[in-house]
Amino acid sequence: MLLYLFISCFSIIFFIKSLTLKPLPPWATEMRLLSPWFRKDVSFFLSSRLIKNILGLGYFTTVVSKMSLKKMSFTSKVDNFEEVEESAMSILDLPDLVLECILERLPPAALCSMAGVCSSLRSRCISDHFWEKHMKKKWGRIIGPAAYREWQWHIALRTRKDSSHLKQGKPKGLMRVLSIVRPSWWIKSKVDDSSKQCSLPDDSIMSWFLALETGRFWFPAQVYNRENGHVGFMLSCYDAELSYDPRTDTFQARYPPHGRRAVAIENYVPWERLRAPPFDTSPHDLHISDCLNELRPGDNIEIQWRRNKEFPYGWWYGVVGHLESCDGNDNYCRCHNSDTVVLEFNQYTAGSRWRRATINRKEHREEGNEADGFYGGIRKLCSEEEISTWKCLWPSEILE
Repeated sequence: MLLYLFISCFSIIFFIKSLTLKPLPPWATEMRLLSPWFRKDVSFFLSSRLIKNILGLGYFTTVVSKMSLKKMSFTSKVDNFEEVEESAMSILDLPDLVLECILERLPPAALCSMAGVCSSLRSRCISDHFWEKHMKKKWGRIIGPAAYREWQWHIALRTRKDSSHLKQGKPKGLMRVLSIVRPSWWIKSKVDDSSKQCSLPDDSIMSWFLALETGRFWFPAQVYNRENGHVGFMLSCYDAELSYDPRTDTFQARYPPHGRRAVAIENYVPWERLRAPPFDTSPHDLHISDCLNELRPGDNIEIQWRRNKEFPYGWWYGVVGHLESCDGNDNYCRCHNSDTVVLEFNQYTAGSRWRRATINRKEHREEGNEADGFYGGIRKLCSEEEISTWKCLWPSEILE
């Protein structure tokens, strides 16, 4: 008798629990952080839906009341109900091409709002076709192959965790009794979290966009003038892991440890000081230069430099200078014919040991010593945008 009462009570509890509303998927709650104008989009959407529902409910109530007064037959009620349904215009009634053109013009927050309306619109709005444009427009300048590879590893790790979560033993003790009363309860408790995630595929571009936009995903990139423009890093660019802060529209940067130096963290890094790595290589790898024979005085370059062999390389801005034997006259300059290439870093004073460096055009690999550091590979800057970025970061005072 006691066991029967116990089973009956739990059956009622589980039945009541099954009537509760299901929570929104995680990506729906994260949409709040997409942009400052998210509330405006959602408010407009909810208001329009509320007005439409009120008007539709009032019209439907009027029709039903008239039908009851006239004592219409069941068949006539069904016909009138279908007429009411057919008279309501929906956005899904638009031709596919027209609907696609509308969705293509929506900003990310509005596209997320549309995805929360119904399953039909959700399947359209989460399409990579729409999100690829938004990803390229906002994140394309600082997202490179290394960041994409990191995201693939992130997906694989999360998938592995979800699968291991499902591979658990059979219920024991009290849970075994409950599973007999309601077998689906034990299964639901195991797969509930993964079923929510399935509403938005992990490998979709929208999922990646939301992970970047909300700051949940740390990705590799490079930072100009690291550590708030520390004097020791002026006109340099170093690798770091970044996380976006949507509240301030800036980034948090984590610089990897090297030597005795611990992890350095910098907050409020603006977009202007970020870029995607120019090469998909480790910051400890020497870049093999392929432009040495092309270098002439006046060319803008970046060169790898590190304090010692335990440190990662950073990219430093400089220009190709003239040999001491050359007076700088372009009509008589033959510096480009010499095997020696002079590199100038004009952010330093003329007497500074960091002002000039020389490399061998034919045999250059890594040159330097523990006192002055080590110079690595060179890349010639041909893009006016890159050159302009470096010049905008020029220090206000000449460095010693």
